[in-house]
Amino acid sequence: MTFKCSLLIVASVFALSACGEGTVIATSGAVTETAATSATATQTQAEPTLGHSAEVFFNTTSYSIAGGGGYAFSHLSGDILISSDETGVFNAYALNPETGTKRALTTSETDATFALTWFPNDERILVTADNGGDELNHVFVRHSEGELVDLTPGENVKASFAGWSEDGSAFWIATNERDSSAFDLYAYDAETYERTLVFENSDALEIRAISPDGRWLALTRARTSADSDILLANLSSDEAPVLITEHDGNIAYGAYDFTADSSALIYATNEHGEWNQAWSYDIDTGERAPLIEADWDVMYVGYSPSGRYRISAVNNDGFTDVTVLDTEAGQSVSLPDSVPSGDLAGVRFNADETEMAFGVTSSVAPNNIHWVDLETGEHRQLTEALNPELEPHDLVEAEVVRFDSFDGVTIPGIMYRPHNASADTPVPALVWVHGGPGGQSRAGYSAAIQHLVNNGYAVYAANNRGSSGYGKTFYHMDDRRHGEEDLRDIVAAGDYLRSLDWVRDDAVAVIGGSYGGYIAAAALTFHPEEFDAGINIFGVTNWVRTLESIPPWWASFREALYDEMGDPATDAERHRAISPLFHADQIVRPMLVVQGANDPRVLQVESDELVAAARENGAEVEYVLFPDEGHGFRRRENRITASEAYLDFLDEHLGGGTTASEE
Repeated sequence: MTFKCSLLIVASVFALSACGEGTVIATSGAVTETAATSATATQTQAEPTLGHSAEVFFNTTSYSIAGGGGYAFSHLSGDILISSDETGVFNAYALNPETGTKRALTTSETDATFALTWFPNDERILVTADNGGDELNHVFVRHSEGELVDLTPGENVKASFAGWSEDGSAFWIATNERDSSAFDLYAYDAETYERTLVFENSDALEIRAISPDGRWLALTRARTSADSDILLANLSSDEAPVLITEHDGNIAYGAYDFTADSSALIYATNEHGEWNQAWSYDIDTGERAPLIEADWDVMYVGYSPSGRYRISAVNNDGFTDVTVLDTEAGQSVSLPDSVPSGDLAGVRFNADETEMAFGVTSSVAPNNIHWVDLETGEHRQLTEALNPELEPHDLVEAEVVRFDSFDGVTIPGIMYRPHNASADTPVPALVWVHGGPGGQSRAGYSAAIQHLVNNGYAVYAANNRGSSGYGKTFYHMDDRRHGEEDLRDIVAAGDYLRSLDWVRDDAVAVIGGSYGGYIAAAALTFHPEEFDAGINIFGVTNWVRTLESIPPWWASFREALYDEMGDPATDAERHRAISPLFHADQIVRPMLVVQGANDPRVLQVESDELVAAARENGAEVEYVLFPDEGHGFRRRENRITASEAYLDFLDEHLGGGTTASEE
C-alpha cells in the first residue's frame, strides 16, 4: 500500500504498484472510449498469439537506472549503473553505453538488491537490500573487488541513501537506528566510511531533500491528509528547523529538490487550485515564484549536475509527460527520431552533461534503457526488455475510459481489451483495484495484466474516488469513508463492464493488491452478489489490527494516516464495520487470497484469519502463501506462481477466457 501521506503524487502506504500509465477521455454524462493518446508502440495487423503462460510474460526483464540523488554514470568507465531482475532476482549491473553489454556487480540469489549510485571518482557503488521483503533496508558499499560491506548494520534498522555532497567527499544516509520512528541524517566520509550525525530528527519529520552544498535540509510534516508543511533546517547551525510554509486552511506542500547552486528550494503546492504546482523559494530572501503550472499534477522536478538541464514531469491523465529543459538555450531538448514513442523515466546525465540516459516505456513495451550523446545526437537503445517469445502485437494497448458512477461522479480508468473480444465472442472481465488509498492505476507495462488479457480476460483498472492524479477535490472524496463510496465505485465499474456488448455479463470478477486487495475482499463481503469471484492480494481485512500495528517508521505521517482512515483509539467501531474479517459469513462467491509471509504492512495473520473465517462459513477460498516475500512480490518465480494462480482460479470460476489461437 501507499498512503495519502502528505501531498504530491505520493500515493499511499497500502499501495501495490500495479498498472503504469494511461489516459482517459470522456464527455459529460456519457461514457466515451478512446485509444490511449500517450505515444506508445504501434500495433501491427499481424495475428496475435494468444494463451501465453505467465512465465513468458514475466521473463520480460525489468531495467531501471540508478542515480536519483547519486551518480548514474561511472567517472572512470562511463558505464551506466542499473538494476535488473534478469536472473529472477534484482541485482546491480554496469551497462556499457557503447556495446550494451552488462557486468553483474551484485549476485544475490535471495534478496532483491538495488543499485543506488557510483562513487564519484572510482568504481565503488552503493546498493540497498532488505531481508525477504521485510522493508528493513540497509545500505551497502560494494568495493571494486566485489566485497559488500553493510554501512548500516543492526537489528530492526531501516536506512536509505540521501545523496552526495557537492565535492564528492561525503554522502548522506538516513537511518532509524536511534529511534525506530524517526530517521536521523548522517554524513559518511567517502574514503573511510566514518560518519557524523548532521541532523537528529527529534520530531520524526520526513527527510525530503539536501542542498548540494550540504547546508540545507528540506523536511515535511504531514498534519492531515490534506494539510502539510515544509521546514528548512540549516545543517551548519544548531537551530531548530524553520517553518517556511505558514498558512491557514488545508494546503498541501512538499519538497521536490534544491537548485544546483543551492540557492533555492523547488517545492510543490496545491494552494492555487486543484493541482500540485512547482514553485521556487529563494533561501536568502524568502521570495517565492511559480516555476511550473499545468492542468495536471507536477510529479517531480530535478536538475543535472551543473543545473543546466531541468527535468520535470506532469501526470497527464495517467501518462507521464517529461520535459528536459536546457536552461541556457531556454528550450526543451529534442530527442532523436530513433527514440521510440513512450513515457520517459529515470533521466540521468554524466558528469560533464554531454551524455544522457533514460528509460522509455508504454503499455505495450516494458522499460528499456536508452543513451543519447547531447552534442552529436547519436542514440542507442541499450536493452531489449521484452521476452523474444512475445511479439508486440501479442500485447494490447491501454485505452482510457471514463464512466459515471452510482451517484453521477465520473470515474476514470484504464481499459485492456483482449484482441478477440467482440459482441460475437464476449469475454470475462476483471475490475482491477489499485493500492492506496490514494494510489492511481496508470497504463505502463504490466506483465500480470497482459498475461490475463492475452488469456482472454478484459481488465479495467478503475481509479475510484480518492485516487491521486485527478485533483485534490477528487482525491479527498473518500476521506474517512473508505469501504463506502470508493467501494461502490468499484461495484459500479463492474456494472459498467456488464453493459459492454463484448463482455460476458455473467463473468465479472474483482482483483486488487494491498488497499486494492481490501476493496476486493470488501466487495465480496459487503456486496456479495455483485461479482462472480474475487482475488485479494495481501489486502487489509482487519482495519482495527492494521492501524494499531503500523510499522514504527511511519511515524512521520501517522497523524495524517489517522486523519485519513480514523484514529484506532476513537474510530475502532467504524474500522470493525468496514473490515471483511468480522463479516466473513457474508462471503458467498469464490475468493483467492495471496500473501507474503514477511509483509510488514499487511501481516500474514490478516489473510490467515480471513481464509479460515470464510471457509468456516462455507465459502470456497483458495490460499497462496509465499514464505520469502513481503508487501509486493520481487522474486520472478513467485510472480509467475501468483499470476498462474490468478488465471487458474479465474478459469475455474468464470469459465475461462476465449483464445483464438494457441502457442
